[in-house]
Amino acid sequence: MASESIDVNPQTLSRYVMTHTKDADLVILMDAIATACKLIATAVKRAGIAQLYGLAGEVNSTGDDQKKLDVMSNEMMTNCLRFSGVCSVLVSEEDEDPIIVGKENAGDFCVAFDPLDGSSNIDCNVSVGTIFSVYKKQKGSSGTVEDILLSGEKVVCAGYCAYSSAVELVFTFKNSDVVCFCLDPSIGEFVRTRAKVMIPADGGKKIYSCNEGNSIHWDKPIKDAVEGFKGAYAARYVGSMVADIHRTLLYGGIYLYPADSKSPKGKLRCLYEGIPMAMIIEQAGGVASTGLFEGKVRRVLDLVPDQIHCKCPIIMGGARDVQRVFDEYEKNGVTCPKL
Repeated sequence: MASESIDVNPQTLSRYVMTHTKDADLVILMDAIATACKLIATAVKRAGIAQLYGLAGEVNSTGDDQKKLDVMSNEMMTNCLRFSGVCSVLVSEEDEDPIIVGKENAGDFCVAFDPLDGSSNIDCNVSVGTIFSVYKKQKGSSGTVEDILLSGEKVVCAGYCAYSSAVELVFTFKNSDVVCFCLDPSIGEFVRTRAKVMIPADGGKKIYSCNEGNSIHWDKPIKDAVEGFKGAYAARYVGSMVADIHRTLLYGGIYLYPADSKSPKGKLRCLYEGIPMAMIIEQAGGVASTGLFEGKVRRVLDLVPDQIHCKCPIIMGGARDVQRVFDEYEKNGVTCPKL
């Protein structure tokens, strides 16, 4: 019967957040993020029809050319959060300076976000996404950038939204499960579809994901590790972090964007790419490392950003495959954490 395919008791996003946190402000925040993601999903879906492909004629905070959808997505995300009444500080990849919310709308949360990750792929219709990390304003603070320049250990919520064949919102609260919600267009709500996302315990599919065009700049352990994956592993690299991490989360394998001689501090932004994805990967049972960074192998969540747009290297995935990278470091005299 048709009625059997209709859920009469859906686990919606608001219901889930309230049930698991009992925090009304956090419900409002997640609703604001969800609304922004719905708006962005609609813009992405209509990009060709609405002539939203191409450059906007500007560059963002880190010198990348802005696409038209970058600018629009940033405005959508910023406006939803600014007027939610629960945020005090906003940091966007697209804005050079942090946004300090006016007193009349200020709340306790500080949010860093990449409104449209992978936007270089927009014009060829490849999956893109939104990434965010949420901090809480420090006690006694009126809301300053110092409230967000903290290690990943202070993050209260991290997540991303993938815009593809489905619109999927994946997030986790500190010390909680990683959950996945899909946007149901028939009711306009995000509904839970995966209750506890875990990287396969055995490492899952043998997949390695990296931009091998940078291999000439890699250090020897990374070169040797990737060479060791070849033959036994399949190579899969989309070039949109959300898409590559989402696959790694569900299928297993490893994702690498290491520091190298061209980019010694890495290429990905710490606050709104590295840290939130690291929290998701770790709480799904995986490992999130910097690889060799500033003289030692470090845990991404231990990094303390010194600037809102600072960068970090990334090696993320199941323990099986991250261990293979660590083994190559150990062969070259570099001490690595025990997994």
